[in-house]
Amino acid sequence: MKTLLILVGKTTDKHFAAGINDYVERIGHYMPFEIVTIPELKNTKSLTEEQQKSLEGDLILKQLQPSDTVVLLDEHGRELRSLEFARWIEQKRNTARRLVFVVGGPYGFSKEVYARCNEQLSLSKMTFSHQMIRLIFTEQVYRACTIIKGEPYHHE
Repeated sequence: MKTLLILVGKTTDKHFAAGINDYVERIGHYMPFEIVTIPELKNTKSLTEEQQKSLEGDLILKQLQPSDTVVLLDEHGRELRSLEFARWIEQKRNTARRLVFVVGGPYGFSKEVYARCNEQLSLSKMTFSHQMIRLIFTEQVYRACTIIKGEPYHHE
C-alpha cells in the first residue's frame, strides 16, 4: 500500500521541515510514503473563505485517483489513540491500494473534498498550526509503523 500526505502550501518553518523530513525518511523503511505539496493560492485577499476552499479543493481533487482511500485530517474527525491508529493503518493495508491523508488550507476543506473523502481523523481536540500538524502527523505515522512491527519506540 502506498501512502500519501497531501499538503496545501509549503512547510515554511525550517525546524518543522527538518523534523518532517526525518520522519518521512524513517517511515520509508516500513512502507512507501510520499508528501505531495499543493502550492498556496496567490492573491487570496480578494477571495472569500469559500472561494479559497473551493480553489484549494479543486487542486486536492486533481491529486486523487478514483480508487484512493482518502482521509481528511480534520478537527471534527474521529480521534484515535496511537495503538488504535496503528491497528487502523494495518487494516487499511489489507483494503486500500493508496491511502491518502490530506491537510487542508487555513479554512479547511470544500464541500467537494468532504464528499470525496472516505474518513476524517482528528489528531487532537486542541488546535495546532497547519505547520505543526504536519510534524505531529508524520511522527504518528512513524510511531504506528513501529507499533505494527513490535519495535520499542512506543511505550504504553
